[in-house]
Amino acid sequence: MLHEALIAQARDIADRITGLRRAIHAEPELGLHTPKTRDKVRAALAHLPLTWREGPSTTGLVATLAGEGGEGASVLLRGDMDALPMPEETGLAFASTIPGVMHACGHDAHVAMLAGAAELLCARRATLKGEVRFMFQPGEEGHHGARFMLRDGLLDPLPDAAFALHVMPNAPHGLVGGRAGPLLAAADQIEIMVSGRGGHASMPHDTLDPVPVACEIVSAIQTMVARRYSVFDPVVVTIAKIASGTAHNVIPDSARMTGTMRTLSAASRARLKDELPLLAAGIAGAHGLSAETTIMEGFPVTVCDARAVDFGEAVARDMFGDQAFLRLADPIMGAEDFAYVLEKLPGAMFFLGVSHQGDDWRQCCGIHSTRMMVDETVMPMGAAYLAGLAESYLARGFAPNLQG
Repeated sequence: MLHEALIAQARDIADRITGLRRAIHAEPELGLHTPKTRDKVRAALAHLPLTWREGPSTTGLVATLAGEGGEGASVLLRGDMDALPMPEETGLAFASTIPGVMHACGHDAHVAMLAGAAELLCARRATLKGEVRFMFQPGEEGHHGARFMLRDGLLDPLPDAAFALHVMPNAPHGLVGGRAGPLLAAADQIEIMVSGRGGHASMPHDTLDPVPVACEIVSAIQTMVARRYSVFDPVVVTIAKIASGTAHNVIPDSARMTGTMRTLSAASRARLKDELPLLAAGIAGAHGLSAETTIMEGFPVTVCDARAVDFGEAVARDMFGDQAFLRLADPIMGAEDFAYVLEKLPGAMFFLGVSHQGDDWRQCCGIHSTRMMVDETVMPMGAAYLAGLAESYLARGFAPNLQG
């Protein structure tokens, strides 16, 4: 085991990791500007030999640790900082004090583990060759924070590799998971406005009723996905909301639908953007109505470099044992804006199971749940794993054979 000392050092700072997580959890912030979270990070790491960069578009931070072991590569470790606009129902002593805002996706834990990794690597600075960059990024929950930080030049010159770790509450305690290729989907938001002519509900023949047309469009979308797209290149289109009408006896003028498109390839994503508006307009037109489709582009597909995944698996097994890593058979249709980083440079995102030891992880509340919980005893492991990824990469690149 090459990293026993690293794991022991992570356990030594477990209280600091947990304290930072709880402080961030209690004061969650939304979007691209998370100044309280930024200040907590700066204060927690103020004693370390780091240089800091900030940009104009977000409150994101990039801290750089220059190794003293000579020149070498540059590796990036990333943690996201923003919360979700939803209430918290965990009953935790350090639950959110901000009404309607909660860290329900584990970003508070991500920041704390990344800060822990910075502590660990700074303590090993004398032997590190090259540099480690720590990317504390707001705006992951649909706000494209990574894209803005890239645009602001905070990662220039680009590092040689990048890694991120995401907690998974409904996964086995302490298990690290990942896969080569598409890990997470591209996600685009859709809005379809069906326009007709309203009137009295007792005389539909004198109207152009948008409601049945909207329902037909929803069904047709599912048929299109099932019959025109390969099951080996998955596509998911979900209409999650239909809004129309004001009274039980009034046919409305319009019906508005909103939903999400999830794809695992750039080709299917581009094709769907062309074909879905044609489908909606064609069905509406067949009934004498019109349909206008608006697509709001979201995150691209999160694609993990095969070498980086092999490397991450080797590091996990070396640090935590042969059973520590799981190769995911299938992608997850959620989305991540770390995809923007992985479009620019090789790397990978990994998942870390944070269910409580002994719990049935299949029954745990998942991410984006008002009752989502994190077993904080796993966080030192996450900090050590991030540090181990960086230290090992600087020592030998993506070579997975850590024994030489």
